[in-house]
Amino acid sequence: MTLRNKIEEDIRDAQRSRSQARLETLRFLKSAVLDMEKTQGKSLDDPAMLEAINRQVNDRRESIRMFQQGNRLDLVAKESAELAILEAYLPPQLTREELLELIQATIKEVGAESAGDRGRVMGRLMPQVRGRADGAEVNELVTGLLGSGD
Repeated sequence: MTLRNKIEEDIRDAQRSRSQARLETLRFLKSAVLDMEKTQGKSLDDPAMLEAINRQVNDRRESIRMFQQGNRLDLVAKESAELAILEAYLPPQLTREELLELIQATIKEVGAESAGDRGRVMGRLMPQVRGRADGAEVNELVTGLLGSGD
């Protein structure tokens, strides 16, 4: 079953079970997918669907950060619930240890020695971790490792 079919099936299930939060989140995701398809002029395959889901996940994470800063705990709870629904469609996330190992291997592979090499490391690393790790966390870890001389 394709990811698209799974999402559409889950929308129908949410309608049947009257799960309003799940239904709204999945409909919003489907709308974002349709917008991407319209922009690209083609139907999205599973990797592109994962990219669309990842964008939605990143939007929710950013919203959660902003709402926490604004002390809007009601909206933090809403966004967190939506985030949990969306994360179920992503592949298993890398642990911090797995991510650090991958980053260190990539740093050695590209021969990075300073923070100036961060772009090369990120360029090689992001396709490997896309959908499996938060890009902001990856960037933070790469910057920390390159800045500390590792």
